[in-house]
Amino acid sequence: MKRNSLSSFYVSLWLLFAAAILQAVESAKGKYAHMLFNELFEDYSNALRPVEDTDKVLNVTLQITLSQIKDMDERNQILSAYLWIRQSWYDAYLKWDKDKYDGLDSIRIPSDLVWRPDIVLYNKADDDFSEPVNTNVVLRYDGKITWDAPAITKSSCVVDVSYFPFDSQQCNLTFGSWTYNGNQVDIINSLDSGDLSDFIEDVEWEIHGMPAVKNVITYGCCSEPYPDVTFTLILKRKSSFYIFNLLLPCILISFLAPLGFYLPADSGEKVSLGVTVLLALTVFQLMVAEIMPPSENVPLIGKYYIATMTMITASTALTIIIMNLHHCGSEAKPVPQWARVVILDYMSKIFFVYDVGENCTSPKREKEEERKLEGDDGCQRRHKEVRSHLSNRKDDCDLKEKLNGNLNKSYGVNGENVRETVNCCSCYKMLIKNIEYIANCVRDHKANRAKGIEWKKVAKVMDRFFMWIFFIMVFFMSVLIIGKAP
Repeated sequence: MKRNSLSSFYVSLWLLFAAAILQAVESAKGKYAHMLFNELFEDYSNALRPVEDTDKVLNVTLQITLSQIKDMDERNQILSAYLWIRQSWYDAYLKWDKDKYDGLDSIRIPSDLVWRPDIVLYNKADDDFSEPVNTNVVLRYDGKITWDAPAITKSSCVVDVSYFPFDSQQCNLTFGSWTYNGNQVDIINSLDSGDLSDFIEDVEWEIHGMPAVKNVITYGCCSEPYPDVTFTLILKRKSSFYIFNLLLPCILISFLAPLGFYLPADSGEKVSLGVTVLLALTVFQLMVAEIMPPSENVPLIGKYYIATMTMITASTALTIIIMNLHHCGSEAKPVPQWARVVILDYMSKIFFVYDVGENCTSPKREKEEERKLEGDDGCQRRHKEVRSHLSNRKDDCDLKEKLNGNLNKSYGVNGENVRETVNCCSCYKMLIKNIEYIANCVRDHKANRAKGIEWKKVAKVMDRFFMWIFFIMVFFMSVLIIGKAP
């Protein structure tokens, strides 16, 4: 027990001694850091370019790290991104011998104390012209200064929405010195592309690369070259959100438009269905127009909306015309011969359109039709028999009148019998006239009714024809918009 207590006592003494030594070292380094700082910045000025020879070019190494895409405003064509900007250069007046300062090789000081290159984002689209974040810089003994500063940038980006929502965008971030030309400050990109190792995944965009290219441009105002580094951010839109919220509802709604031709004409809902579908697509069209820039390039989904709305407008107009054909009554002209041959004979069989109560594969219906035809023939036969019987009775009446007249002249038969005979014959004549009038009315009614039925069948055949035509058009338009996705 005593040995264990002694060993723990020695260990604690050793730890206290080591902590005291480290504290002394740190205090010594802090002392040398203050001394170094006072000596370095005693006669230092951050207003001038830190080179010993004014004709010498100062090289600034630039590195961009993309951390997050905050927003992509397609309507205003502005990209908001969160970047880490690293700049490094050598200051000829901030060097020291680290052996004189107890091996102190670097210090961290506020960035506004040293000279900084005025590298800015050329295509900046922000109203705020504030200074960069005033973070510390790391100053090494050989004069190398490294300045890491976070920045939220808003840059202009030419947005091409021709294939929205299956589009890809390329946004440039161009960095360069605002006042120093290439003979004074030269910009060197440390990597061939931007750093994406710390990128936070975005819910709307996929990053497919960020290549960097150095450009040397001579502007019209100045004869000196101005170098810059352009980082091209390649973005691919994640289209799942727009497919399920904009495209798929439009496709489903557009498939309702041809079903308006399948509705019965007497339901009174054919035109209202087309108008309702047209209004629904108009709402989706306005939603797309609110997020798209007002440019000449109409997005792919916008073209689909316009084509679908045009198709629905045409289907509503055709529905109105077909309803007029359906409601043609007895006063209308008969169906033309070519329409009977083309529409009633051929197209009705192709589109399986039958008369009311008629079925394509029902033998019972056929038997009922045969019975109906037989019944009509029986009625006609009975009508002929009645007419022949009445005509025979009429002949008998005429014969009786003649005989009675002869008998009256020759034998003087009673006048009452003659009067009864004449009244009976006149009743038969009146009955025949009434039956013939009723038969003519029934015949005309059947002819007019058959004329209306023919027009209704023509309208029904045209409904089926346009229904399949518009179904095919909607299907091919839907396939076309998906097939055009790059």
